[in-house]
Amino acid sequence: MKIAPSSTLNIEPLLALFLFLLLGCSEEKLPAEMGKDDSPYLIVLGVAQDAGYPQAGYQEEWKAVSLGQRKPLYTVSLGLVDPVGNKRYLFEATPDFKEQLQMLDEVSATNHYPLDGIFLTHAHIGHYTGLMHLGKEVMGTQGIPVYAMPKMKTFLEENGPWSQLVSLNNISIKPIQDSASVRLTDDISVLPFTVPHRDEYSETVGFRIQVKNKSVVFIPDIDKWNKWDVDIQEVVKQNDLIFIDASFFQDGELKGRDMSQIPHPFTIESMALFKDLSESDKAKVYFIHANHTNPILDINSVEYEQVVKAGFHVAEQGQVFPFN
Repeated sequence: MKIAPSSTLNIEPLLALFLFLLLGCSEEKLPAEMGKDDSPYLIVLGVAQDAGYPQAGYQEEWKAVSLGQRKPLYTVSLGLVDPVGNKRYLFEATPDFKEQLQMLDEVSATNHYPLDGIFLTHAHIGHYTGLMHLGKEVMGTQGIPVYAMPKMKTFLEENGPWSQLVSLNNISIKPIQDSASVRLTDDISVLPFTVPHRDEYSETVGFRIQVKNKSVVFIPDIDKWNKWDVDIQEVVKQNDLIFIDASFFQDGELKGRDMSQIPHPFTIESMALFKDLSESDKAKVYFIHANHTNPILDINSVEYEQVVKAGFHVAEQGQVFPFN
């Protein structure tokens, strides 16, 4: 898989056009150009933890955005686009659903607007509450496929307001099972797999997205790696790209809170765990789902530079990854 370092979606349109004409051999693509390539692709629609950046009530963050020192970042989500089949799928329905749908509208089309399917990892607020935009108060969609694990399916069916989406057929829940692949097209499939996490309302899964012989793993939320009965290093080696949970950079990041009660892998823990991987395997790793406190969200931070110098990546909003 060729990995695009970033997308011109992050650049002002005229400047992006100038760069595209100037750097014709670049892997970066303008939105208008994407439909001309037959290869399916992923687009990063959000990189932040459930509350996005800036977070509610943090005036310093809002000030940094208003002064142009930082950019607002959406909650973690991926889009999968198949230009040939005119299909597109969303991974996570976040509170930033409308902005992320607009990002997809700018680069792709579907015969079943707005989406051909939505895959949900679990029932924490940043990962499913965007479904509200499909209801009668907003889009009033009909039968949008929502792929959900058994407990997630029950949670949506038995709790309002989500149950109304089901009863009014705004969404059509498609049951999925641990380690059972879902075939979307002849060349595209998605495999859910359970991971340990705080499962108050539903189980939690990651996804392995397979396009022909290329595969991408998406694990936006997980507890510590040693709680999982799978070797994450082998997961990296066996796939072409992996987006992994980087909620916090290190211990002590949340002042006044016991971080052992929120047991995500620290970014520095993951980097230490992966330090003996080959350079090519390290380059597959993209950190995502960073809390607003995690300094890797700031590309000018020492911590961001530390990640990059170690051979890893921090996922960027608008980044495009073609399967070719």
